[in-house]
Amino acid sequence: MLYNAGLTLKLRQILDQDKLRFVFQPIVDIARSTVLGYEALMRGPAGTPLERPDELLRMAKACNLGLELEAVACKGAIQAFAGLHLAGKLFLNLSASSIAAFGREGGGALLRCAVDTGLPPSRLILELTEHERVDDADALRAAFATLSGQGVGLALDDFGDGRSSLRLWAELKPQIVKLDKFFVRGIHLDSRKVQVVRAILDLCTTFGTPLVAEGVEVAEELAVLRDLGCHFGQGYLFARPTASPAAEIGKEARAVLSSSKISVLPNSSPRPDIADTIGRLKVPAPTVCSSMSNADLMQLFTNHSELHAVAVVDKHYPVGLVNRRSFVDKFAQPYSRELYGRRPCTLFMNATPLRVEATATIDSLIPVLSGDDQRYLYEGFIITEDGRYAGLATGESLVRAVTERRIEAARHANPLTFLPGNIPITEHIRRLLDSQVPFAAAYFDLNNFKPYNDLYGYWRGDEMIKLAAQVIVKNADLSQDFVGHVGGDDFVALFQSENWRERCKAAVQDFNLRARALFDGPELASNGFESEDRRGFKTFFPLTTIAAGIVEITDGQFMSPEEVASAAAVAKKAAKESGSGIHVGTQPRLRVLASTAS
Repeated sequence: MLYNAGLTLKLRQILDQDKLRFVFQPIVDIARSTVLGYEALMRGPAGTPLERPDELLRMAKACNLGLELEAVACKGAIQAFAGLHLAGKLFLNLSASSIAAFGREGGGALLRCAVDTGLPPSRLILELTEHERVDDADALRAAFATLSGQGVGLALDDFGDGRSSLRLWAELKPQIVKLDKFFVRGIHLDSRKVQVVRAILDLCTTFGTPLVAEGVEVAEELAVLRDLGCHFGQGYLFARPTASPAAEIGKEARAVLSSSKISVLPNSSPRPDIADTIGRLKVPAPTVCSSMSNADLMQLFTNHSELHAVAVVDKHYPVGLVNRRSFVDKFAQPYSRELYGRRPCTLFMNATPLRVEATATIDSLIPVLSGDDQRYLYEGFIITEDGRYAGLATGESLVRAVTERRIEAARHANPLTFLPGNIPITEHIRRLLDSQVPFAAAYFDLNNFKPYNDLYGYWRGDEMIKLAAQVIVKNADLSQDFVGHVGGDDFVALFQSENWRERCKAAVQDFNLRARALFDGPELASNGFESEDRRGFKTFFPLTTIAAGIVEITDGQFMSPEEVASAAAVAKKAAKESGSGIHVGTQPRLRVLASTAS
């Protein structure tokens, strides 16, 4: 973009006449619900093309005034902040070049400005905000050594955006690292972001560096960050940037930080196992060259009865696959030995076998199971390493491995309702118990579902299960209540909502009403249906309804998720036998009393 002389003159006037404005946004200590400090944000004259800070910086760079703009802004921000008489640190955004320049002069201009305004240098934090690659890390490290000797702190800004690198973190040893807002936005909806923040917090522990999460905008994001152990937060939820910021955080953010309720983390997929690759299915097997005769190949199969197939390999590259069963069937035909015995084995090979790299994951082969070419199921497939032959695998072993992965995935998320499965349910109960917060565990189960499924078939049965999921989710507050699908027609809801009784009753009533639409007219007229019981006898069953057994957990009656699940299962059984479909179980305090007595 070309800048005209008029804009250049305007920028010169802004710098010479101190026309920069400053707003401040708080950075909050999440554990203490207090303000750590404020980040200074530069603004140009209101209503002009240079009001936006990014436009100011672009213009200054084009006019070779970048360092001067940053120096003027830094001093102006210090003066404006000192005039507000606020407590806490002052965070100043500076490029690597500007920090190095301040360092070369021993921090003189920066420190003099702070002292003149009555602001101790120890209250200054310089944020390395770099929009270009830091080429001279040694000079930057030397500058910070000089400045830190005067009490000035360093923060690494926008970590994770591709410019602020792990290497800079290790080399510069900042006092604070600020996490890029990308990983904060929607963290309560994205399990991958949860895992990233967990990993970065582990790095913070390793380096001894606290983390500031930037871009916190909604209460659910803050609740997740709080539960993950994030140290500081910044964003619109706490306060928008303003020329006169408040000394305290906003009401909504304060309510989240003071709440004893734990967040509901987004459901995660099963963690990929780096060892769970196609390579583990490999079976070592001899190979043959394309010139080998069919008679010699027949002798090879005779000598190795365990071989299900043989790969045809030329110069380490697998060119085809000969399946034992199909080859022997063809070669055993009358006169086949005389006709084909001396001919090359390529005559009977599959020239387009399934070839898979050993490093490929088991999950990556799932689409193969639904492909048009299913020959690999009986003839097997070839495993390669860097394109070279490495071994064989059977279709049976692939199906078994994929099935195991799908079962594992179902433990994380039910494939019918997509609700969290057994593993996330257990993890959430454990988090509730560890936090010692009161909650109610509700176990929902359908009455007369199996005979309904037998009468109408699996498709209608699936619709009934999906209806149950929809109704339970609808009557829960997903910002604080967790809904999981144990399997089949069993569901678990873990309520932190105080009105959990009303929510459970509403779910039961809602389901019982809407489930009638899944019955045909004759069954509705009879208010029931005939189907086989578990012994195979025709029996009349009432229309399918739902029951909820609930256990209220307070004061640490339970020590493990298994105890909670067992108590909820007992309550569910009582609920199915009750006329109302709702039963609230009693808590076994004997466990606590017994452990105390011993």
